[in-house]
Amino acid sequence: MRRFAIIGHRAVTDPGFSLNDMPGSAGRMDVLCRCVNASFFLSHDLRRDVECYLILKGGEEMTVRFSGERVRSLNPDERSSGALIKKALAKPCGEEFTESSPGVSIRRGGLRKLLTEYSFAILDEGGADIRSAGMIPENLLLSDHQNFTEEEDILVADLPRISVGPKVLHADHTITVVLNEVDRRGL
Repeated sequence: MRRFAIIGHRAVTDPGFSLNDMPGSAGRMDVLCRCVNASFFLSHDLRRDVECYLILKGGEEMTVRFSGERVRSLNPDERSSGALIKKALAKPCGEEFTESSPGVSIRRGGLRKLLTEYSFAILDEGGADIRSAGMIPENLLLSDHQNFTEEEDILVADLPRISVGPKVLHADHTITVVLNEVDRRGL
């Protein structure tokens, strides 16, 4: 299973956000929705061997998990993934994942808890080039349009870093490049 975790620094945890204003009222939820789409969509199919974790920090920290094995009602547009996130946020949850719709779950907590469950590498422009790296890590962490905070930097200080190239890309484009490299290697 390949996992992508994306930190949404301003992404709201209030389900009252408008699907018509995800960049504004939802705290750049549009960036996270594009990451969900990049993680799963192929032409006429979905990647079933991927999980995408969205760490929402615009309120009480929450994590939304999308599972390619089980996800339903996900279409290749931001509103579709935004609606599934909104539905997840409306679901009462605790410290363990609670399914809000097939393949979409939510829980309280964020990066600190996720790092205790999986070993991640960071997608970072200063890391080792993915094309010359021996093995592509299965679990990759990246940030939205903002840099890691000081607290996050401390949490991830010892994690390996992988780069997709010499230019800084949008988070969703980075995921696409990683998955393309995985596909090219036949992993």
